[in-house]
Amino acid sequence: MGRTYTRHFDLETRQHELLGFDLGEGAPRRALILGLVLYALWTGTLLLLFGLPSKITFTLYALPPLFVAVYGTQRSQAIDRRWNITRWSIGVRYLVLGHRPIIGAGRRAATRSEWISRRARWSGKAELLAESPLGPLVERWLGTKEESTPPGAGAPIQLAARRPRLYGPDAVGKAYGRKAIQQRKGEK
Repeated sequence: MGRTYTRHFDLETRQHELLGFDLGEGAPRRALILGLVLYALWTGTLLLLFGLPSKITFTLYALPPLFVAVYGTQRSQAIDRRWNITRWSIGVRYLVLGHRPIIGAGRRAATRSEWISRRARWSGKAELLAESPLGPLVERWLGTKEESTPPGAGAPIQLAARRPRLYGPDAVGKAYGRKAIQQRKGEK
């Protein structure tokens, strides 16, 4: 039985000193870079929109990127090779944009009607959002329940599996023989 050891050999670079300050055991460099980028984007956007923060709004400027940097750079519990921020971004992308289905191992492109509808991707959350005060806006964005089934697709087919039967070569020969005889009669 094979084992994957890549997680055990994951060596993380650490920053032990930053601008003359000793960081002790060091902070992971990738987390520091992500935090700096998030702070620059978040704080820059808020500064452009609202100006300098007051004593009360300073936490709004500082805490969200800190939480995302700290919790986002931790290893995911579901897939230990990914960061949490990667799983969050993939989940948000799926909810908003969806994904293109692969049909016939990529031999043909999926038509738009074969994509999973936005309402189906949001599943139970769609009904809760539709009942909120923003209901009409949500209905327009998610689509109505009738639009959740793509055109050209019907209701799901219910299969009623039966117990399989095993036919021997004699039964197959008889069935083939009857069919062959009927085809010969039709040709004459």
